[in-house]
Formats: sequence, C-alpha cells, structure tokens
Amino acid sequence: MPFANFKVPAGALTAEQKEQIITRTTDLYAEIFGDSARATTLVLVEEVADAGWGIGGGALTLAKIRQTPQE
Repeated sequence: MPFANFKVPAGALTAEQKEQIITRTTDLYAEIFGDSARATTLVLVEEVADAGWGIGGGALTLAKIRQTPQE
C-alpha cells in the first residue's frame, strides 16, 4: 500500500488545498505503481501545532513560513 505523510503548519492550508494534495499524490502513485494502487493509496495530511517543529535549530512558525519569499 503506497503511503504519503505531509506535515504542514496548523491553519496553513484550506480544505480544498488538502484535497488537492491528496488527489495529486494519489494520481502520482497510480502513475508510478499502476492504477490498481489507487484504491490502496493512503495520503495523510497532518497539521503540526505552530512552533511544534523546527528547522536549522529554530522553531518553525506559520508566520516565518509566510515571510519566506515565494518564487
């Protein structure tokens, strides 16, 4: 069973964006493993509490992520 786990800051994504992650990830696994994998592909979108994780030795917050310049 293909499995993907996305961890995102709480409140960062709308329900529609989560649905898009789930749909596109399932499509990708089906493309790689064959369409029969679609029915058993599990995609988990977990929301992590603000500052509940870190990068580069510092707590990561939604505010910091939103400050990062987007390309």
